[in-house]
Amino acid sequence: MPKFSIIVPIYNRPDEMAELLDSLTIQTFKDFEVLILEDNSPMKSEEVAKKYIEKLDVHYFFIPGTDRSYRRNYGMQQAKGSYFILFDSDCVIPSGYLDAVNAALKETPADCFGGPDNADDNFSDMQKAVNYSMTSFFTTGGIRGGHKQMEKFNPRSFNMGISRKAFEMTGGFRSMIGEDIDFSLRVREAGMETKLYRDASVFHKRRVNISKFYQQTNTFGKARIVLTKAHPRSLKLVHLLPIAFVLGHLLLLVLAVAWSPLWLLFIALYMLLLFLDSWRKNGSVRIAFLSVVTAYAQLFGYGMGFMEEALTGHASKELKGQEKLYK
Repeated sequence: MPKFSIIVPIYNRPDEMAELLDSLTIQTFKDFEVLILEDNSPMKSEEVAKKYIEKLDVHYFFIPGTDRSYRRNYGMQQAKGSYFILFDSDCVIPSGYLDAVNAALKETPADCFGGPDNADDNFSDMQKAVNYSMTSFFTTGGIRGGHKQMEKFNPRSFNMGISRKAFEMTGGFRSMIGEDIDFSLRVREAGMETKLYRDASVFHKRRVNISKFYQQTNTFGKARIVLTKAHPRSLKLVHLLPIAFVLGHLLLLVLAVAWSPLWLLFIALYMLLLFLDSWRKNGSVRIAFLSVVTAYAQLFGYGMGFMEEALTGHASKELKGQEKLYK
């Protein structure tokens, strides 16, 4: 019985699957299996998986017409490990990842855990800029980047570990937006702990452009409303900051038009702060400029999604029939 079962849902991304499996072949901790669960992809990953059978204990499952939650749950049902490790297909795993998780579990055991996401040196400038905006203290409070937490840590499914006990007690993931946060919250509601293992980081590629990144973060904002309805106590001040960001910028623009352009200095100073901080971290003027753009796409995307769902409730209405979601 392997200690870890790595579970990866995938759709139409065989190249990503190859990169992920390559990174798993060089893990210094060897006691693991890999389960690949694919939807009805035009570009399947089955042939990619077959190439690694001699190098990894890999198992491929084709489950058409299913969402990520269903496939993750199916994978955990089939898995043999004591712990399940969930990755997104666009992740590359550092060679010491499983060793870091194993050491952390011995020191501070948890039934649900996760780690930060980082940018590898070979990432594109856009990928590094997106990584900056997703992990910076000046955009998210550092919640995703392994900094000091402003709330209890909720592992995300791009880098999440789950004990067999946690899966059995919660029933796994539910079909909803924000399903990974919902799962983390239900783990804690069941009396189990979630933890951040700072040394268990992954390289998260996020192959997106500005438009797709905005759409992604817009969905995150909508998911926060759905999560709040399912878990009323989960809403924290940090979740409202993007809304304050959007409304604050609109107010500054009104003041600049109505009274004085000097009000725009506040926006310029924030942009300069993002630029200098990203430049310091990434050592590139181009990445620093792109980081300002991605930060604004992220904050406006999340804030607008949050307000749209709060006013319309469209995503919540779609889920209202799921009795297992609403208590």
